[in-house]
Parts: sequence; C-alpha cells; structure tokens
Amino acid sequence: MDKISMTDNIINSCGVSDLGACGHPAVKGGMPGGHSGFSDPAVSPRLIAWEMSAACNLNCVHCRASSSCERASRELNIKECFNFLTDISTLPSKPVLIMTGGEPLMRPDFFDILDFSDKLDINKVLATNATLVTPEIAARLAAKRIFAASVSLDGADAREHDGFRRSPGAFEASMKGIEFLKAAGIKIQINISVTRRNYDQIEDLFALARSIGALAIHIFLLVPTGRAENMRGEEISSQQYERLLNWFYDKKRETGREINLKATCAPHYYRIMRQRAKAEGLEINAENFGMDAFTRGCLAGCGFAFVSSEGEVQGCGYMPISAGNIRERKFSDIYANSEFFIKLRDLSLLKGKCGRCGYKKVCGGCRARALAESGDCFGEEPYCDYKI
Repeated sequence: MDKISMTDNIINSCGVSDLGACGHPAVKGGMPGGHSGFSDPAVSPRLIAWEMSAACNLNCVHCRASSSCERASRELNIKECFNFLTDISTLPSKPVLIMTGGEPLMRPDFFDILDFSDKLDINKVLATNATLVTPEIAARLAAKRIFAASVSLDGADAREHDGFRRSPGAFEASMKGIEFLKAAGIKIQINISVTRRNYDQIEDLFALARSIGALAIHIFLLVPTGRAENMRGEEISSQQYERLLNWFYDKKRETGREINLKATCAPHYYRIMRQRAKAEGLEINAENFGMDAFTRGCLAGCGFAFVSSEGEVQGCGYMPISAGNIRERKFSDIYANSEFFIKLRDLSLLKGKCGRCGYKKVCGGCRARALAESGDCFGEEPYCDYKI
C-alpha cells in the first residue's frame, strides 16, 4: 500500500495551504498561534485520507492495512461512499481528499466514485502503487481532475524495492505507471519509508526521485502497526532519526523551493528545524522555511483525519483507534465533536518527555508510534533523542 500524505506544494496548487492543516501559523519566534484567515482545525480538516479499499495487488512487508488481494466484506458500498463525499463537500475548509488504500484502483467502482467526487468539486489527489496504471487509466484520472499522485519507492533499485513489496516486478511496473501519470499531466510525489533496510540508501533514493521529475519527496518514518508489527527491530534508532532529520534539513535548505520535501511521521523535524534555524540566526518565517514555518508535527485530529474502508474515522491511518463510524454518524460531526479527537487536540494530555517538552506545540511527538510502542497514544515519542 502507499502512504497517505500529499505535499504542501501539491495542496497549494489547488488553493489549499498547509497553514490550515494544523491551524497553528507561526508567530514571532516560530511558536504556534492563531490565524483568522483559515478554518478552525477543530471544526474542519484540511486533509482527509480515505482508504477506499483495503485490498491491494501487492504484499508489502510494511503495510499499515495488512492488505491482501481480497476486498473486505464490510467495505463501504457505493451509496455510503456517495453519502460521505456529499458530507465532506460541505466542510468550510474545502479539504483535500487523498484517495488511498490498499490500492484504490482495486475497487471496480473506483471511477464511478471519482466521477461523483468531481461533480461535487472536491479537491482530490491519489495515493497509488502505480502498478495498475495504464495510459488509459492515467487519462481518465486527469480528466476527473486528479492533479497529483503519490507513489512509494522504498528501494533505489528493483532488488531492494521488490523486496519491500514482496512482489517481483513491482519496481518496473511502478516506474512505468509513474511515466503514464506524468504523460497525462499528473504531478508526482515520491514517498520513501525509511527503515534499517534502506537507511544507507537514502541519498540514492533521493537522487532517483529527482531523476523521475518528482514535484515532492516525503520521507516516512516507520510506525510498527499492521504488517509492520513484524518489522519491530527494523526501526532506525533515535540517534539515526536525529542524523536523518538533520540531513533532511540540509537537503531542504539546499534545494530551496525547487522541490518540496517533507518528513512525515517524524514530528521531531519541527524541533530540529527550530534548533538549526536558531543556531544559524534564521527567523522562522515563510521566506526562509515555506509552509514548514506554519505547520506542526503530528496533525492527527488537528487538521488531518483518516477514514478506513469500513468507515472508521481515525486520527491517522497508523492509529487504529476509532472516533466513530460514518455509517452511524456524519464524518463532519465525528471530526468536530468526538471525544477522542477533542483529546488529541489537547496537548496538556501528553505524558512523559513529550508532556514536559518545550517543543510540544510544534512537534507533539508521533501519537501513533507512542500507541504502537506503549499502548497509550498520549505517551512519549519512543524515538526522540532530545534531552530535556
């Protein structure tokens, strides 16, 4: 399966800014504050990741959804999908809908659903492994205003990537699919899941993504949930996190606005960014840091939400705690009023080192990783090397 985040630049190209994704634009000093120009993230999200189907044609070792080729018996039917889309089309923030999976193209009625969302004028992007994309499919996606797609590449060559996917030929098929998408005018974001397996390949992966002509590159730090529970011990260490995110900071400064780079499931980046900026005498503002100046680390329930193939609403796809089901209650109501989401927005509930940290308003720690490691989503981020 492919990950569920799309780049700030991609979002901005449809008139939505990550300023609203967390609702905490920076004030002087780079710390969060309010901003009257954007919808309250406690009322309306900026990003919704929708797992259209948990089915997938690949068998990735790190799949959050533990996907198989079979569609779930309780997968939302097309009428329920239409009801969900109608609901989110009324949200004041006009959120970007990330159509993800599994592999969303595994749904036989995918294009019926896409057509309905397009008639509702919903901002939408696709997260796909691209192996099922043909020139005809790419053209149909573009015709229904899928203007961007994210594709995961977790190895710099076929041997490494296919090892992650446990599907021989996946690398070649994804590369072909990417070219078909580009030819149809669809912008490409490359996602990279970083583990001990490919930590030393990160420069090669970065070079590959750039050679493809990607508009954006997102690195994802492993959360051991779903099939990735079997990868415990393959997470990079907290010291490697620090080195990687400092390397990422340098890459962002080096490339500037030439390509959008973002660290996902790595909220500590926003602490590192501020530490490095202070040392370099740089002000945290849009001129120096783009949208990173205005967003924060963990956005679960605070500008971002995930909807499973069976209608469960979660803070993110890696956090298997349901705030409600859209079969029983509208998404808009669950997002704004569920007890769990209200708690996720309350930073005073953070425990351990995260609760004491002076950077908690811009970082917050990964709530999904805390849940996976300790059983408590309000526990401390287990892979943070910052000494308080």
